[in-house]
Amino acid sequence: MSRKAAVVALTALAPISWGSTYFVTTEFLPPDRPLFTGLMRALPAGLLLLALTRKLPQGAWWWKAAVLGALNIGAFFPLLFLAAYRLPGGVAAVVGSVGPLFVVGLAALLLGDRPTARSLLTAVAAAFGVSLVVLKAGAALDLVGVIAGLLSALSMSAGVVLTKRWGRPEGVGALALTGWQLTAGGLIILPVAALAEGAPPALDSTGLLGYAYLAFGNTAISYFLWFRGIERLSASSVTLLGPLSPITAAVVGWVALGQALGPVQLVGMAIAFGATLVGQLGPRTPRSFSSTERNGQKLSMDLEVSPVRR
Repeated sequence: MSRKAAVVALTALAPISWGSTYFVTTEFLPPDRPLFTGLMRALPAGLLLLALTRKLPQGAWWWKAAVLGALNIGAFFPLLFLAAYRLPGGVAAVVGSVGPLFVVGLAALLLGDRPTARSLLTAVAAAFGVSLVVLKAGAALDLVGVIAGLLSALSMSAGVVLTKRWGRPEGVGALALTGWQLTAGGLIILPVAALAEGAPPALDSTGLLGYAYLAFGNTAISYFLWFRGIERLSASSVTLLGPLSPITAAVVGWVALGQALGPVQLVGMAIAFGATLVGQLGPRTPRSFSSTERNGQKLSMDLEVSPVRR
């Protein structure tokens, strides 16, 4: 296995893990507490990573970490849950699957990555495949839910592109950067959850187990792999791994919940998975390095190297 293939495989574990979120939420956690669930995913994981790495942001990275935390976690989670509550699950997944198209546009604007016909076609094919997997006939649309779903996809896409653009500070590992973002995102969700949902629910051992999985396996480890992948792969390659999440959710629903998978769903899986594979075949892209200070002036560097560290 090549180094790039290994990075792709490890990064893919993140959306695969996120595909289990619906099953864990419905089977293990208290109902109707989406913001508290988002909070429990982000804040404990972020604080754990801060304790492990013992590194805090310096200088401009205080506001950069806050912006990335808001886009990738703090705004993304509430908008995603709002869309999920206002829309049928399949419609919400289809709306969210436009993320790769947002990334193509934002990467052109902020990274100078010129859109190609292949990147556009694979993004459209991925969204179409996801729609075949999850969209049910006669699914109703809700304007607020659709807007929330689009904004959640835009928020995550902007987070991916800015993470690629800013890199990370000299001497700071991806684990610390992940901790900064999860902590910032969790602190953003905290007052919103308190105002909207009130006091935390009473938890039994099943709920505690579910939240522990979401916080550490589904969030701390998965987001570390996700941000690590953003460093080493192009923004479009990373975001085209996203369709693995609804595919995994459909498989988990079939295996664990007895939900049917018909021929249309299987064709959709094949199309979405094929688009994901094609999205990883792009040329090598510039690796975005962190900013450094020289003679009191900030110098941003983008060096043309392999997307995988050697």
